[in-house]
Amino acid sequence: MKYAETVLPEFDAEMALTRKVLERVPEDKFDWRAHPKSNTVGWNANHLAEIPGWVEAMLTLPSLDFAPPGGEPYRSPQLATCQEILDLFDRNVAAARKAIAAATDQDVAEQWSCLYAGELLFTMPRAAVLRTFLLNHTIHHRAILCVYLRLNDIPVPGLYEPVGR
Repeated sequence: MKYAETVLPEFDAEMALTRKVLERVPEDKFDWRAHPKSNTVGWNANHLAEIPGWVEAMLTLPSLDFAPPGGEPYRSPQLATCQEILDLFDRNVAAARKAIAAATDQDVAEQWSCLYAGELLFTMPRAAVLRTFLLNHTIHHRAILCVYLRLNDIPVPGLYEPVGR
């Protein structure tokens, strides 16, 4: 079985669950944060929408520098409405799915590096990058957003069980 065939069912499931959470985010809570050192609800929602947008670079470039020396640093989106966030998320998920489906087993076995300001943060096979930097990273921020929803008495959708509580 090819790599894409093994990961796409999980990708589809996790992205659908993430969308369910994003649909619950109220715009009047975008500036809410659990702690002064924590990111806001809006930041987390925007971040969840942007993460799948990195997949094409993960699968086609040898590396990505989020703040290239002498170049413009990567800027996270700062969308102000739930609909804008959902639209970006949907576009990024569709593009990511297409890139994963097109990736060969050889592609995902190749090394990929993440850099910041020319400094190497990590290098690992692309398959591991998709697991950690895409799936696990998405699940991590989705969980934070679920806690934020709960702390604001907003119903959290059922994710791995039939009903939310």
